[in-house]
Amino acid sequence: MQGKKILIGITGSIAAYKIILLVRLLTKEGAEVKIVMTKSATQFVSPLVLSTLSGNPVLTDLSSENEWANHVMLGRWADYMMIAPLSCNTLSKMAYGVCDNLLLAVYLSATCRVGVAPAMDEDMWLHPTTKQNIEQLKSQHVDVIPVGFGGLASGLTGEGRMAEPEQLFSFLEKQLMGSPIHKNKKVVITAGPTYEHIDPVRFIGNHSSGKMGIALAEAFCMAGAEVHLVLGPSHLKPKYTDIQVYHVTTAIQMYEKVMEHAKSAHIFVMSAAVADYKPKSVLQQKHKKKNGELHIELDLNPDILFVIGQQKTNDQYLVGFALETENAKENALEKLSSKNADCIILNSLEDPEVGFGKDTNKICILSKNGQTVDFPAKSKSLLANDIVSFISKEVNHEVA
Repeated sequence: MQGKKILIGITGSIAAYKIILLVRLLTKEGAEVKIVMTKSATQFVSPLVLSTLSGNPVLTDLSSENEWANHVMLGRWADYMMIAPLSCNTLSKMAYGVCDNLLLAVYLSATCRVGVAPAMDEDMWLHPTTKQNIEQLKSQHVDVIPVGFGGLASGLTGEGRMAEPEQLFSFLEKQLMGSPIHKNKKVVITAGPTYEHIDPVRFIGNHSSGKMGIALAEAFCMAGAEVHLVLGPSHLKPKYTDIQVYHVTTAIQMYEKVMEHAKSAHIFVMSAAVADYKPKSVLQQKHKKKNGELHIELDLNPDILFVIGQQKTNDQYLVGFALETENAKENALEKLSSKNADCIILNSLEDPEVGFGKDTNKICILSKNGQTVDFPAKSKSLLANDIVSFISKEVNHEVA
């Protein structure tokens, strides 16, 4: 978001207090923020606070102390204008071109894209006139951020809550930084480890943190995809709230969740470090240490990559991951063939700065069409962007 110019319009709603955090999130990421408020909005949030956080004066009037607030230049300055919260009153004025305050004058002068985050009580939100006004804005190519469900200022619970600051930030980031190369694609991603229980306190697992899979989920989200992340035990979570996350523990649970989407997904990215084996029986009580050895009989877990590879159609694309300690490319190519994957992403453990739990990785992509592409060590978020771009070219049959 470094250097992006964002103009925020605030109207009279109790939800205005949330904009304090949004401004903080934007400025922390390097965006330049300017703010225009209606006079009623100043009763809900202090212009002084917003001015201090944004580093720019907050404007409320067309003129003050013989100075003119140039609404035309403000509307041309921004890369994106977001009106949040959008009250029912301002919504109706925007829908029909009323211009009786600075915020509306800026909106009508804006040459950038405009988005709105409505906030109102449920009865107002569901009123036919409100619905009509929302459709009017959409017909004028205004982006409308969906309202949430929850507690309202009236004390009731229902629809009408303004989206949370983190959701507004994610929306702005996608509008300004995203590239919709996977728009209308449904992507299922597995990430993290799986834990296979021995008894109520012990398990078989591995060192996977889920960082690479979460980075891929975020990159696909930024690329316009509908993302479903099946995440094994991990303290991490994706930063975009529109990523659907399913928390699982065991390989069986991960398998079942993936299979729910087996027919509807366009792209599968199997980055999880799934346990190959599980204890044949799980002790109901904690195992007490005794003299001698402990023997645990193991059964095979379902091979999620193999099953999807056998079932996928020609319109579905399957990505597998491989981590090898010897004969890396030979073993990865064998996996590519035996699992019927479209590409295998080979991870390296040779560099001590990459691998499990680290923020960096080093990969090689081996494609079914014969391509081999090496990527140097870099952050997992940057590698995720590389992978998403590579898959887009493969899916669209573009020459690399």
